[in-house]
Amino acid sequence: MNFARAVIIGAAALLAATPLATAASANAAPGPTGQDLRVATYNLSLNRNAAGDLVRELSTPDNAQAKAVAEVIQRANPDVVLLNEFDYVEGGTAVDLFRDNYLEVGHNGAEAVDYPYAYTAPVNTGVPSGFDLNNDGTIGGGDDAYGFGLFPGQYGMVVLSKYPIQTDAVRTFQHFLWKDMPGNVLPTDWYSPEEQDNFRLSSKSHWDVPVTVGKRTVRVLAAHPTPPTFDGPEDRNGRRNHDEIRFWADYITPGKGGYIYDDNGGRGGLNPSSNFVILGDYNADPHDGDSYEAAINQLLDSKRIVDPQATSEGAVEAAQLQAGANLTHTGDPRYDTADFADGAPGNLRVDYTLLSRSFTVRDAGVFWPVQADPLFRLTGVFPFPTSDHRLVWADVTLR
Repeated sequence: MNFARAVIIGAAALLAATPLATAASANAAPGPTGQDLRVATYNLSLNRNAAGDLVRELSTPDNAQAKAVAEVIQRANPDVVLLNEFDYVEGGTAVDLFRDNYLEVGHNGAEAVDYPYAYTAPVNTGVPSGFDLNNDGTIGGGDDAYGFGLFPGQYGMVVLSKYPIQTDAVRTFQHFLWKDMPGNVLPTDWYSPEEQDNFRLSSKSHWDVPVTVGKRTVRVLAAHPTPPTFDGPEDRNGRRNHDEIRFWADYITPGKGGYIYDDNGGRGGLNPSSNFVILGDYNADPHDGDSYEAAINQLLDSKRIVDPQATSEGAVEAAQLQAGANLTHTGDPRYDTADFADGAPGNLRVDYTLLSRSFTVRDAGVFWPVQADPLFRLTGVFPFPTSDHRLVWADVTLR
């Protein structure tokens, strides 16, 4: 496929690689028409341990994991999907290879799917901070980056769409400082004053990506907050996860987002009349796990949000068969979206498709087949053929 490229250049581009979006050629198949659409989020674990590895593996159509995650996407066939843990590569090379060699090739009877529009941009993972953020006495390595990562761009994000992306109106918040959120829960006893003056809130980034659906605009709010673990009593990751989630809660709430600024210097939150979907792996369960002060409830309890409450039979079966921590959970396992370690934390609901009240939910689900289903081969058990996360989708109508 040949793609004409539109490049967004803003203040962030002076500090990091330029965000990139791609538009379809005139011959590309258009997305569905009308106001009905399927939105989805999928942490597909296409992250690698070294820069360049993902491009090398996607350069051929033979990578087993890439074929399997592509088939999951094909069978769900969302109109707009956020991919988490897809390494950022400047110029969009990895995104193009994934579309050309995997999504646009049918797998095991699943029909190929065409996403003529894509958006990807730099993230904070792997970007050196120059500080000893984990207080181990040395500076350097993934745990001292602005977001944990072994190289810049690891665990990045991609928005794929069958509908046009309004590239000129995208807002990114990669460089927003944690200290600039009023009432934040930043652990000031852990980070030095100089670190606090430079520490970014987003472990990856927060993106507001407007998509044209018919004659309307839908704002895709994409993020992937840090796991609330891998720290100590200071709970620096749990606190950061909480405030990364709070960022969207403030952004969509009139009167709450005035403090927010984007990477181009634009200020303020979302227009109250906007249609939006919040997508991503938020690493927070409303009942179980290690979240700081029920972090995800900042969104789930919002009067501005509709929660489709996607479920699957596979999640219920997995919780029963795997037992362990799952037996002590208070949350209903049918809502789980991730198959985590049985000892701790067990399976959790961490991946979300949340909607503004301008949408009506027609259906929703988690791609988690039961073991008797032939498609169970796409999720499986550890070591997973795809990811420890499941694709979460919602069929919605924009009123």
